[in-house]
Amino acid sequence: MAWYGPDGRRLYYEDSGGAGDVVVLLPGWAGNIAEFAGLRRALAGGLRVIAADLPGSGRSEPQPRYYAATYYRDDAEYLLGFLGALGVPAAHLVGFSDGGEEALLMAALRPRCALSVVTWGAAGQIVAAEEELDALADVVDHPSEELLPLAAYLAQAYGADTARIMTGTWAAAMRGIAGAGGDISRSRAADIACPALLITGTYDAHCPPDLVREMADAIPRGRFVEAAGAGHAVHQWDSQWLADAVLNWLSEH
Repeated sequence: MAWYGPDGRRLYYEDSGGAGDVVVLLPGWAGNIAEFAGLRRALAGGLRVIAADLPGSGRSEPQPRYYAATYYRDDAEYLLGFLGALGVPAAHLVGFSDGGEEALLMAALRPRCALSVVTWGAAGQIVAAEEELDALADVVDHPSEELLPLAAYLAQAYGADTARIMTGTWAAAMRGIAGAGGDISRSRAADIACPALLITGTYDAHCPPDLVREMADAIPRGRFVEAAGAGHAVHQWDSQWLADAVLNWLSEH
């Protein structure tokens, strides 16, 4: 258990302290590193694994977090500073959803920091329907049947008051990003110099295969893999399949 940063902005992380290449694991929005327990075990042999909750998610601060439309860039720069403070000049960046978006943006902003990138459920851009964002903004108090599990998770993990602020400001931030064209790292894809593996599920409504394949093709050393039959959370669909995919990638790079 360790923390980086000042009170109110502390980042929670766990560092295995291995002697090999550094692998940084980044979960998705509102998620936490406990979701990656199986993947962390699979990576433990010979690698230094640093798993960090994203700012405002899991145990990381601030909580509640008020999201702004600049939060991807803000967080990517904060995470780069975090790695610098740990004395990590370069690492394999592995992330899911928002964690994957941050990994891609970090590699674009500072190419020398990334030995390689692995993402699932990330596309370098946001494509969100207005009705979807409306539903997410009000998910705590008026969840649809489809969003009931998310509403229950957020209320249990953060408390209803904090979760309302998170979802409301996050949805507003998504509207701002989408309204400006949706770009996160897509316009910088050519700046990602390291090998990059972009995975997405067949039925990922947030990052559909065609969109993720387009991003992978735009990265000079990008590779696209479809997780046949999966949705957005590939690590929950088949944790062993994902662990094997990540391990095979790291063994090649």
